[in-house]
Amino acid sequence: MDAEVRVLRVEPKLNRNDFDNPRLEWRRLFGEVFGTFFLVGVAAGAGVVNAVSLGEVGRVAAVAAAGLMVMAIILFMGAVSGAHLNPAVTIGFAARGDFPWKRVPGYIGAQLLGATIACAFLWLMFGKVGMLGASEPGLGISDLQALMMELVLTLGLVSVILGTASKAQNVGPLAALAVGGYIALAGLWASPISSASMNPARSFGPDLLLLNFAHFWVYIVGPIAGALLAVVAAYALRGPGGDEPAIQAAEGRT
Repeated sequence: MDAEVRVLRVEPKLNRNDFDNPRLEWRRLFGEVFGTFFLVGVAAGAGVVNAVSLGEVGRVAAVAAAGLMVMAIILFMGAVSGAHLNPAVTIGFAARGDFPWKRVPGYIGAQLLGATIACAFLWLMFGKVGMLGASEPGLGISDLQALMMELVLTLGLVSVILGTASKAQNVGPLAALAVGGYIALAGLWASPISSASMNPARSFGPDLLLLNFAHFWVYIVGPIAGALLAVVAAYALRGPGGDEPAIQAAEGRT
């Protein structure tokens, strides 16, 4: 009797080079523009529509809408670009070793462009009402207080993103639920303090069209510092990054 011969195919492990295909970069950058447009359209648009409708969009609805939109974007295009939608997230992935630094400027530029287009759309639709949904410290809140709040909130956000993307706790599509839920939760308790932006691009769009950058530094320094602290926390919790699920989450699979 002939011996049964079995041929086993061993699939090679993926690494960052598998995702670093420059021919697909235009698709990933378009994904970041497109996704950030919808995120900022909802996040900033809630304030604009609230002003236009004389208070019909409450704070709870506004923060829930932003979280649900992020959840939807991650689910429909996370596999294309990683659905960063946020310079702090891009910097966090790069500092963790899951995303190449050379692609960071392109991603951040795409996010800023998407946010600006979203705010331009709101301006054309309704005019410069509701401060175009600008991120501002709350009444009686100092810039330093708002900065510290943004730092802590972004520390939590990027920790959730890095944690759900790691090989230790890779939860696949449920990551969208975790990230969207965190954004809504952060807004529910902290938006009266700092607007709970956690995203320099989301804050950039309204400020650019209003030509008012008085508080913008808060929404750069706070989120980026929070993202870098999240990278330190991720190292303490799980060691170095760069594992296959994290690379897939950061860079997409197309």
